[in-house]
Amino acid sequence: MIPVSPDLFGSQTAYVERCLAGLQAQTAAHDGTWGLGRADWQADLQAGTLTFTNDRFHATCPMQVIGTYNTQDGSWLWGWDHPSVAPDLARAAGEVRTFAQTHGLASLSARTLTCTEDDAWAFTALACALDEAQGAYRGPAGPTLVFMTFGEVTLRAADI
Repeated sequence: MIPVSPDLFGSQTAYVERCLAGLQAQTAAHDGTWGLGRADWQADLQAGTLTFTNDRFHATCPMQVIGTYNTQDGSWLWGWDHPSVAPDLARAAGEVRTFAQTHGLASLSARTLTCTEDDAWAFTALACALDEAQGAYRGPAGPTLVFMTFGEVTLRAADI
């Protein structure tokens, strides 16, 4: 289980732990059903879709960008204020911001913050729960990790 920082989540720590447990269950289901863990990925920021391919399936789903994590300096940049993310792809990140403001979690309301990769997963799990997403994914883009949630998955057999 990913540890949840009470310094970031305060009185909402137990709720975020439940969000993480839910996300882990969703991930296991996707992996068992269509092989999420063995899939290549591609994000199309113009179309707002996330595509996964493996030797069995081609999966396409709508996506939301929660934020990016810079592995070199440990900084997080929220999707709701990311220069590369259109507002319609940052809706779920904005829901976390609203949640943070409602619950007095000032550090989660800032555009950027210093955190761990585990914290980035916790942010993403929270966004997944708040937005009722079907799952989440973290994709590398050089030294940056892009954290995304995704909606209903459309599957088709892989081209043989």
